[in-house]
Amino acid sequence: MNSVIPFLPLMVGAFAAILLRGWARNIIMLVAPIAGALNLLGIEHGVFWGMEFMSYSLEPVKVDKLSLMFGYLFHLAALIAVIYALHVKDTVQHVAGLAYAGSAVGAVFAGDLLSLFVFWELLALTSVFLIWARRTDRAYAAGLRYLIIQVLSGVLLLAGLLIFAQVNNSLLFTHIGLAHDGLAEVGAWLIFAAFGIKCAFPFVHNWLTDSYPESTPSGTIFLASFTTKVAVYAFARGFPGEEILVWIGVTMACFPIFFAVIENDLRRVLAYSLINQIGFMIVGIGIGTAIALNGAVAHAFNDVIFKGLLMMTMGAVLHMTGKINGSELGGLYKSMPKTTILCIVGAASISAFPLFSGFVSKSMIMAAAVAEGYDVVWLLLLFAAAGVFHHAGIKIPFFAFFAHDSGIRTTEPPKNMLIAMTLAAIACVVIGSFPAQTVYALLPWEHNYQPYDVTHILTQLQLLFFSALAFVWLNQRNMYPPELPSTNLDADWFYRKLAPNIVRNIACKTYGAYEKLEMFAIISIKQMIQNSYDSELGKPKGYFAKLWPIETMVVWVAGLLAIYLMLYYMLDLL
Repeated sequence: MNSVIPFLPLMVGAFAAILLRGWARNIIMLVAPIAGALNLLGIEHGVFWGMEFMSYSLEPVKVDKLSLMFGYLFHLAALIAVIYALHVKDTVQHVAGLAYAGSAVGAVFAGDLLSLFVFWELLALTSVFLIWARRTDRAYAAGLRYLIIQVLSGVLLLAGLLIFAQVNNSLLFTHIGLAHDGLAEVGAWLIFAAFGIKCAFPFVHNWLTDSYPESTPSGTIFLASFTTKVAVYAFARGFPGEEILVWIGVTMACFPIFFAVIENDLRRVLAYSLINQIGFMIVGIGIGTAIALNGAVAHAFNDVIFKGLLMMTMGAVLHMTGKINGSELGGLYKSMPKTTILCIVGAASISAFPLFSGFVSKSMIMAAAVAEGYDVVWLLLLFAAAGVFHHAGIKIPFFAFFAHDSGIRTTEPPKNMLIAMTLAAIACVVIGSFPAQTVYALLPWEHNYQPYDVTHILTQLQLLFFSALAFVWLNQRNMYPPELPSTNLDADWFYRKLAPNIVRNIACKTYGAYEKLEMFAIISIKQMIQNSYDSELGKPKGYFAKLWPIETMVVWVAGLLAIYLMLYYMLDLL
C-alpha cells in the first residue's frame, strides 16, 4: 500500500503555508490538493488505518466508494478555491482554507464516530477563521454565532456517540437509522440532530445565511464547498431511507425561495439557494433507493462546482466593485464580460438546463420520487426547481450584470480568479454533457439511469421556459420584488427580535421589582430607626429602650433556660 492518509497532504500544505511566503506558498497550496487527489487513485478499499482505544475498535480511515467520491470532490473543490485565492496575501485565509479542506476529507474517510467527531469539530474551528478574516464587526459577530451553532452540533454528536458506545459497545460509523428502542433511540436522534444542524435544516439554518455572506470573497468558496456536504455524506452513510428526511428535504427545497426572491445581498441569495439545493439531496437520501442515493451524492458533487462558480462570480464582483447588493449593481456586463459569461454558465447549471451538470443529477432525484410514489413530493420539487431558476438562474446574473446601469465601470478580476471560474465552468459543461464518463463513473451504488431521454428533456425545458416567461411578465408589470436596501429576517427573528425582547422585558420587570424591594427596605429601616431613637432627646426610646432592673433580667434568663430544658428532654423522649 503506497498511499498515505487521505487528509495528510492538505494538512501538511496548511502547516507549510504558515511558514512559507510568496511563490513558495502558492506552489505548496497548488500541489497539496493535486497530491491528495493523486494519492486517492492508489488507495485500496477497506480499513486503511485501525486502532484500539479504551477497548473500542476505531477506524480513523476507512475507504469505500462513497468516501472516495466525496474525497475526489473535496480535492477538486480545494484546488479551484486555492487558485481563486492565489492573489490574496493573507496567511490566515490560506492556512484556514487548506486545514478546512483537510478536515472535510478526514470526516468523509472516518470509519468510526469518534474520529468523525474530531474532524466535525475541526471543520468548525478552521472554517470560522474564513469568516473572521474579513475583519469587520459584522464578520466577527456572524463568525461567533456560526461557531456557537457548530460547536453545539459537535456536542450533540458527542452525546449521541457516547450513548451508542454504551448501548452497542461499538463506535463504528455504519448505518444508524432511527428505529431503536430505549436509550439507543435517544442516541440516534442526537446524532440525527447534529447532522441536521450542519446540514442547515429548517429553523437551524440561519448560521449559513448569516455567516457565509460575511466571509471574504475567497473564503466563501471554501465555506460553500465543505461543511454542508460533509453533513450530506453523513446522512447518506448513517440515515438512508428515513422517510422523515423526504419531508424535511422538501421543506428545505421550497422555503428558501421566498426569502431569496426578496433578498438584496446577492451572496445571501446564493446562501439561500445552497439550502434549496441541499433539500434536493436530503429528499434523495430519504427516499433511500439506489437511484435516489446516487442522485443525492451526484447532486452534492455538482452543487459544489456550480454553486462554487456562482459564488466565485459574485466574489469577483465584490472584489472589483466593493458592492454586492443588487440595488447597487447592474450594467457590469460592459466592463466584466468574461465574468458575466461564466456566471451565466453557473446559472444554467444550477437551473438544470440540459447539457449542464445540474440536469444529470437533479433529474435522478425527481425520477426516484415518481418511481417510489411520492407524487406530492415530485410536484413540490418541480416548484422548487422553478424557484431556483428564478432566484439563482435569472436573478443573480440579471441584477448583477444587466438590469439598470449602475454606472459602475471596472475591469475583469485578477487572472487567477478567471482561471478558477473557467475551470469550474468547464467542469459544469463536461459533466452535463458526458455524465457517464464523469460523475456517474464515481457513483457508489449500481444504476442504469439515462438522463437524456425525451421525457426528462421536454419536462425540464417546459419548466424552464414557463419560469422564464413568468419572470419576464412579472418584471414587465413591475410585480417582481425589486432590489431594495433592506434586512430580511426569517427564523433568526426568534433570536434577533423575540428573544431580546423577552430578555429585555424580564430584565426590566426584575429590575423594577428590585427597585421596589430596595425602596421598601430603605423606608422600613428608616421607620424602625425613627421608632427606636429619640433624636430630640438624643437617646433610644420604646419598650426595649427602657432600663430594666437586674432581677427582671434574671427572671427572663431563668425562663428561657427552663423552656430550653423542656424542649431538650421532650425531644429526647420522642
